[in-house]
Amino acid sequence: MRTALVTGAHGVIGAGLVAHLRSLPDWDVITVARTRADITVDLLDAAAARDALGGTGATHVFHAAYQDRPTWRELVAPNLAMLVNTVEAVESPALRHVSLMQGYKVYGAHLGPFRTPAREDDAGHMPPEFNLDQQAFLESRSGAWTWSAMRPSVVCSTALGNPMNLVAALAVYATISKELGVPLRFPGKPGAYDSLLEVTDAGLLAHATVWAATTPECADQAFNVANGDLFRWSRLWPRIAAEFEVPLGDPLPMSLADVMSDKEPVWDRIVAAHGLRPTPYADVSSWAFADAVFSWDYDFLADGSRARRLGFTEFVDTEAMFAGLFDRLRAERVIPGTATGARRASA
Repeated sequence: MRTALVTGAHGVIGAGLVAHLRSLPDWDVITVARTRADITVDLLDAAAARDALGGTGATHVFHAAYQDRPTWRELVAPNLAMLVNTVEAVESPALRHVSLMQGYKVYGAHLGPFRTPAREDDAGHMPPEFNLDQQAFLESRSGAWTWSAMRPSVVCSTALGNPMNLVAALAVYATISKELGVPLRFPGKPGAYDSLLEVTDAGLLAHATVWAATTPECADQAFNVANGDLFRWSRLWPRIAAEFEVPLGDPLPMSLADVMSDKEPVWDRIVAAHGLRPTPYADVSSWAFADAVFSWDYDFLADGSRARRLGFTEFVDTEAMFAGLFDRLRAERVIPGTATGARRASA
């Protein structure tokens, strides 16, 4: 048996990893988070991490813990510390592999136009960049065990209560637009409507992560992981409008963090009127993250051929992924049902 220790177990990435690992026959899974986990601990506290994680006998660490901060510089210290404290706490003869979650920030994708398709061996950008500091730590510490760094695009999942949930933001924005009788308008920069993008399904990422962690040829490497297809919002946005049965409007640049900040009463009204699960507005309000995604008026994609060359060939159709995730939110009674969703469920 392998023992997986998953940090950040409730996040968009961690929840998918836990679900996939628990579906496999040869894994014991230990979840780690600050609340509602097998082990509850603040990973910023080195002593507490040693006490809580030291006896787990973990063979594989899947590090998906993340703490947000206001600036790029402030992200470095806490996120590096959580990884260091985790590894130092679990390091033992049993440990075989540490899997690190990164992203296209490694390529400077969050800063502006970057070289595309990005490749894993592309040069880094001017620091600070906590992802590269974390990788440097693993490179310097490994030897008895190996590491891998997974680099997804925007990860899409139904996990709620996260600051980076694009699916929930899209679903709630469309639902509130319908409730208020206004068309669904793309709110991002004008150039972002036609830029070329890709995203990463959380389930696909989980499969790729476990594959990389258990395939010897993948040791000590980074891997770009995305669905395998590309899209433009100008093509996808009309389909999202149709999915929620709301009229399509012309794009109109606006900050969702601003215009949605006073919509909690509207959300509460929708929840009550449709008998939905009582989900706090804060848990479905990833508005700042959605604003960031909708601001990318440049191509946002990476080369995933390294993983394919080593044997990982799974892919996900992005349009079908969004429809499926919206259906899951309906099934979980987070958003109201639609005739479109009902027809698909009965097909």
